[in-house]
Amino acid sequence: MASAGYGGILVSDPWLQNQFTQVELRSLKSCFMAMRREQGRVSIGDLPARMSKLKVVGENLTDEERASFLIESYQNMEDEVDFEFFLRIYLKMQAHANARMGGGVKNSSAFLKAATTTLLHTISESEKISYAAHINSYLGGDEILKRYLPLDPSTNDLFEVVKDGVLLCKLINVAVPGTIDERTINTKKHLNPWERNENHTLCLNSAKAIGCTVVNIGTQDIIEGRRHLVLGLISQIIKIQLLADLNLRKTPQLVELVEDGKDVEELMNLPPEKILLRWMNFQLKKAGYRKVVTNFSSDIKDGEAYAHLLNILAPEHKNPSTLSVKNLLERAKLILEHADKMGCRRYLTPSDIVEGSPNLNLAFVAHIFQHRNGLSSRQVSFIETSPDDAQVSREEEAFRLWINSLGNSTYINNVFEDVRNGWVLLEALDKVSPGIVNWKIANKPPIKLPFRKVENCNQVVKIGKQLKFSLVNIAGNDIVQGNKKLILAYLWQLMRYNILQLLKNLRFHSAKEITDGDILQWANTKVRDSGRTSHMYSFKDKSLADGIFFLELLSAVEPRIVNWSLVTNGKSDEEKKMNASYIISIARKLGCSIFLLPEDITEVNQKMILTLTASIMHWHMKKSDNDKPSGGSDSENGSSLETISNSATDDSSSEASSTEDNGNR
Repeated sequence: MASAGYGGILVSDPWLQNQFTQVELRSLKSCFMAMRREQGRVSIGDLPARMSKLKVVGENLTDEERASFLIESYQNMEDEVDFEFFLRIYLKMQAHANARMGGGVKNSSAFLKAATTTLLHTISESEKISYAAHINSYLGGDEILKRYLPLDPSTNDLFEVVKDGVLLCKLINVAVPGTIDERTINTKKHLNPWERNENHTLCLNSAKAIGCTVVNIGTQDIIEGRRHLVLGLISQIIKIQLLADLNLRKTPQLVELVEDGKDVEELMNLPPEKILLRWMNFQLKKAGYRKVVTNFSSDIKDGEAYAHLLNILAPEHKNPSTLSVKNLLERAKLILEHADKMGCRRYLTPSDIVEGSPNLNLAFVAHIFQHRNGLSSRQVSFIETSPDDAQVSREEEAFRLWINSLGNSTYINNVFEDVRNGWVLLEALDKVSPGIVNWKIANKPPIKLPFRKVENCNQVVKIGKQLKFSLVNIAGNDIVQGNKKLILAYLWQLMRYNILQLLKNLRFHSAKEITDGDILQWANTKVRDSGRTSHMYSFKDKSLADGIFFLELLSAVEPRIVNWSLVTNGKSDEEKKMNASYIISIARKLGCSIFLLPEDITEVNQKMILTLTASIMHWHMKKSDNDKPSGGSDSENGSSLETISNSATDDSSSEASSTEDNGNR
């Protein structure tokens, strides 16, 4: 994406550009420039007092609270702040303010505290039109949505239809089939507020589970149809759909892009966008185009790359005059005529090419790849996966999605590759246990010297031992070398520690640590007290495969959530999978943030079973605390946990996921 310039101040990060409208950026730029004019240099320590004029951050946090947040988040208050850094700090502090206020703060989309100033969120009309057409194409035949579709792209139909949450849930299932069990979507014509909120909660937790960034959007934003936020979420979902085949497992013919074994491993670790660029340049090289395309914005504005790409993929529709036309808009029209003859006209207008719209150009190229990739049509048996490989792949995905959900500054695409410099793990540790990282000795990417990466990873291991992780024979260099078994062992213990800390924080009056055994006994107690007979003997209890216990647990914490007419007996593999899919979706519908797959339940993956149980427990305890009158007793959760914590932890309930446990998986 091209940098957005505002009076000499650049915003080059595509994600960051998408978080603000140009009006908002101008307003924030004005505030930032005023600081710079007055002080010459803006440091982190200057911000608490100076941000008092910003709405949400200024109204809902005191100077002291803003200062405390920054001290916890950044190691050196004297660090200089540029405009991009200022915007990132603003977003983090806004999210912090929203969280303290219990969700979306009213008017949180307005940036400046000025009664006479109304900031409008402008959106890309081209994106709205393209995404509406995409939805019409992929969901036009859906029985539930036929009362709404087709959307009229020229109106704001899209933002009205999303308000009940059904369309977004359906769109997620188009992007990653099977993510949401559609039996859990509330689909009747007139939904009450509770049912509508359930759909939105299900949508946002499911979007997070497929890799969307949903830090700055809540259920209220969907209800109100906040256009820039809704469009941003839809954009992410469609992008995930269009890039789904850009990996060697789905498209093994991509092996043509590499020349030796080392390059294959590198290709496997690239994010889908980078693979798409690599594929595009591979085809352009064959077409004799000498430039290298590095982005989907400035590098394609003149249309030359597109003309060469389409000529090599569909020479039968080649127009000799395309490259000779000097007017870029006319050239873009000829390019799209060529694409139209190939059946690939979607997503773009000539203006979108000339203006370099990054989202739409990426969608256009991805659509071309899906329709005609120009790779060998011969069968390629490239990757043979064993059951162990499949298990590792599932765990890598779960941990990757969990890390990204923490809201770190670094988005990871491949756990085994992206944690090797130690920085991502240090960020995750700081989120899970604020203040535990010594940032003074940390090395920030890009890191060229290998020993600097080892220094980061040595601190990661040291902190892990401080948190009492089982790290027998693990050294920082093992992480740098990408040892998959050891990385998974570490991440599992970090995720488990985070879950236990969340539970402990809800029991702020008690100094007792919550253990795996506490979670096990809590779940059994809830099911028993609801009058059910199921029992979980451990987190690896094979009887859990039918899903009945978790359905009874969910029903115990929220009686309305389970529709028992949809539950199977769980006798066959198919019935077990149906129950497992239903469990995951209704847990997300409640508000549980979980990253497991149905197979993790049917195969009784001990680690994921623990995270599922703990997430349900966390939701229930948080709800109980919120529902409790101020100063009320803590009888239900407190007394039971006092009893549980005094009992010895059953070692069979859950091993501490040591490296030995990973080795025996």
